[in-house]
Amino acid sequence: MPTPVRLAPFCSTKAAIKLHTLLDLRGCIPAFIYISDGKLHDVNVLDMLSFEPGAFYVMDRGYVDFTRLYVLHQAGAFFVTRAKSNFNARRVYSAPCERDSGVICDQRVALNGFYAARDYPEHLRRIRFKDPESGKTLVFLTNNTVLPALTICALYKQRCQVELFFKWIKQYLRIKKFLGTSENAVKTIAIVKKELQLDASQRMTASRNPYCDRTPARHAENRDTRPFIGA
Repeated sequence: MPTPVRLAPFCSTKAAIKLHTLLDLRGCIPAFIYISDGKLHDVNVLDMLSFEPGAFYVMDRGYVDFTRLYVLHQAGAFFVTRAKSNFNARRVYSAPCERDSGVICDQRVALNGFYAARDYPEHLRRIRFKDPESGKTLVFLTNNTVLPALTICALYKQRCQVELFFKWIKQYLRIKKFLGTSENAVKTIAIVKKELQLDASQRMTASRNPYCDRTPARHAENRDTRPFIGA
């Protein structure tokens, strides 16, 4: 998104802003929005969140920071993410699993390395899954030890809704001209534009917009309100 260079410096010839969003996968309204310059790493946004006990936070590998994940764990929330290629841990226990389902292993692991073990001193759950469609092997990490392994894999699959949401945002959130160049002006214009687009999307039918809430109004009061959030 083109922005005044002095507000959001990114390189010598370009400026950029990031729209960090915590998306409630049950609906179409983001639970958290933060606008920063393009240089802020995504993982820093975890420091700004108030984690809700019992909620599942589904995030990609860019958010794997064991210090921050342990804060999330201590708050009583759950995370589901993918392991990085250099993930270093030792197996403590292996649970039985049915390989025909695609789950190769379901393990409890302890982190190796002095700093990693210090930042996250408890065991993690590692699930290795082979996608029958693509043939790729994916390694998931979570602090939830109750749900079946396939359910954890299905939760991460819901992250595609986040990707679709941002694809939709990039398609419709087009700001041709900024009326102001101050930080407050740019953020206000971006947020107002996004709110208008979200309001318009809610007015569309569910068949035309995948982000509209499909829950009938007469059943809304009985809907499960437990947070389920993707980042």
